[in-house]
Amino acid sequence: MTHISLQNLACLRVSVPLGEVLLAASPKGLAGAWFTQGQRDAPDARACTNTAGHPVLEQAASEMLEYFAGRRRRFDVAVDLSGGTEFQQAVWLALLTLDFGHTTSYGALASQIGRPRAVRALGVAVGANPVSVIVPCHRVIGADGSLTGYAGGLERKMALLQLEGVL
Repeated sequence: MTHISLQNLACLRVSVPLGEVLLAASPKGLAGAWFTQGQRDAPDARACTNTAGHPVLEQAASEMLEYFAGRRRRFDVAVDLSGGTEFQQAVWLALLTLDFGHTTSYGALASQIGRPRAVRALGVAVGANPVSVIVPCHRVIGADGSLTGYAGGLERKMALLQLEGVL
């Protein structure tokens, strides 16, 4: 499990239809996006003060609002995934290749990164994704089509997939 420290990160809170999201940026890009309520492993939002005017945070907030309004299908904001292990980073980068409105299974994603037998480890890495919505871990479903775990809660996962026309 990877836990991101908010120390030395710029932060901004943005309200989206599924709740408030805490965005955190490093000098390299967006390092975190967590729902402030009901998200497993989210950092304590009180540890961070808003940094209005930060270009990465403003871009991420704008793109996220466009996504929820149905006007954006992919995110262009730079992301900083360096807070994860080498394996986690490989999984998170693979998640970025998943297109809007499409899903994949954990097994297919494991094969995509060249680790077909690492399905359980891949599931843990997907669950530790620090950049919710923008790094689309919600697009990974069970092999049988079931909606399996989502750190932000299954109701949010379902809502995101409905927004994308999958459900």
